[in-house]
Amino acid sequence: MLTRWKTNAAVCVATMAVAALQFGGASVAGGAPSQCPDLYVVAIPGTWETSNSDPGRGILALSADNLPGDTQVDYVNYAATAFPWEGEVYGRSKQEAIDKARGLIAAVARTCDETRVALLGYSQGADAAGDLAAEIGTGLGVVPAHRVALVGLISDPRRSPADTLIGPPVRGAGAGGPRLGGFGWLSPQTYTFCADGDLYCAMPDGDFAGRIAGFVVQLSNPDPTKIDSYQGQANELIGDALAAGGLGLLSDQLNGSAYEQRKQQVDNFLKSGAHQSYPSYNVGPDGVTPMTWLRQRLIEAARP
Repeated sequence: MLTRWKTNAAVCVATMAVAALQFGGASVAGGAPSQCPDLYVVAIPGTWETSNSDPGRGILALSADNLPGDTQVDYVNYAATAFPWEGEVYGRSKQEAIDKARGLIAAVARTCDETRVALLGYSQGADAAGDLAAEIGTGLGVVPAHRVALVGLISDPRRSPADTLIGPPVRGAGAGGPRLGGFGWLSPQTYTFCADGDLYCAMPDGDFAGRIAGFVVQLSNPDPTKIDSYQGQANELIGDALAAGGLGLLSDQLNGSAYEQRKQQVDNFLKSGAHQSYPSYNVGPDGVTPMTWLRQRLIEAARP
């Protein structure tokens, strides 16, 4: 029953837009560590991988659990939902993840002057982690950019073709549209992973109906302080659509025939397992996956 419910909910998502702290260990959403590690990792799981009532770690545990060296890991537990009938719409759930992750980083920054930070996210967690990284990278964050050693985003719904992709080239971009300011000073430390066919991070370039739906999902909990950003994203989306074929193209993508094609596209996407493939998805020689790649980078970052 739960599997069927999740599958049905995932269909809706794709149609619309597609953890006590222990020094050297891992916990779920704690506070400042009792000692100051060399590296503090904040990991944000994806939709349905965690919740406020049942904290979980999800696939990011493959990268961040039991790290050697002077490292502290916290997993952010948050609603991790997408629909109103689950208790929180996507926008509020994502904002909760951002606020909690920001609070964890701020607490460590106040207590530990020399500790560096790493930020990981998967799916909705990557959406949140990416926005927080962009905040820090553009000088608006709770820590300066030089204190962030690594940002790893797996299946980021706001992936831009300009982001540093690890693995084979992937067509398209995130269903939620790009972060217009990018990652600023954090660009060199930020890495994204996206499997071809994962509509969350690889919405086809010409699918403007899908991009519009993704933008609407991002606006499900609008922030009045970000009106200029929303306007910029909307203008870019409309400009791209007009350049590609205008309102006629959008009409063609929204008619009955296009709706049936989109249902088939979503069905193929769900059957492909692309969004759940990252523990085995090959991004380098010798069977390197996003999880093993990020784990090695975290181990390296923790070294003096």
